[in-house]
Amino acid sequence: MKVKTILVSQPEPKIENSPYFDIQEQQKVKIDFRPFIHVEGVSSKEIRQQKVDLTTFTAIILTSRNAVDHFFRVAEEMRFKVPDTMKYFCQSEAVAFYLQKYVVYRKRKIYVGKRTFAELSPLIKKYKDETFLLPTTDKLKPGVPVILNDLGVDWKEAVFYKTVISDLSDLADVYYDILVFFSPSGIESLFHNFPNFKQNNTRIAVFGNTTIKAVEAKGLRVDISAPTPETPSMTMALKKYINDVNKK
Repeated sequence: MKVKTILVSQPEPKIENSPYFDIQEQQKVKIDFRPFIHVEGVSSKEIRQQKVDLTTFTAIILTSRNAVDHFFRVAEEMRFKVPDTMKYFCQSEAVAFYLQKYVVYRKRKIYVGKRTFAELSPLIKKYKDETFLLPTTDKLKPGVPVILNDLGVDWKEAVFYKTVISDLSDLADVYYDILVFFSPSGIESLFHNFPNFKQNNTRIAVFGNTTIKAVEAKGLRVDISAPTPETPSMTMALKKYINDVNKK
């Protein structure tokens, strides 16, 4: 069956040259974007209930841009002036670059990993005398605490923001040829909003092994997956699939 419509379970890209827009134009398909989940900040009162005193930490571990936003939001709500001596350990260059929204980059001690949390750990180990705060989501990857505990550093995890299921009730009678998912939370949202969802002829595109497992656990069929050696990105996987089925 040919592909005419795609729903991507993420916000619409803000950049004009997104590969999704190229697919739309070149393949003559309609692509809609709709976040199946969204992030909500935890109040400063709830942070205090987690027994978090921001004045006691000398270093912050930042795993995402959400972590950056919500750390500085909470600091402002608590009227905590982040000291210039604070050290920032950023999981990736993208997170470190985003940090510039809040601090003067050249005047701060910022340490940057390559991509994964495991790749950041040697930098954290080098500064094991620091007291680390990990502002995180309620859905923290289980491997992160294991790595920090193995390093033997003084650290504390605190939930600064939560992943919340979005209301998708307005999509009840809307059909798409392909649904695109990037996390198990997206699958959870699909069944929360549509408990009786049946796949039928809908193709499901999935990014990452944990998301594939979540799809299969619901008895659904994975039709398109990434990353693979041939298609390292979701847009490349979609483009290849559409090329194959639409030319028949």
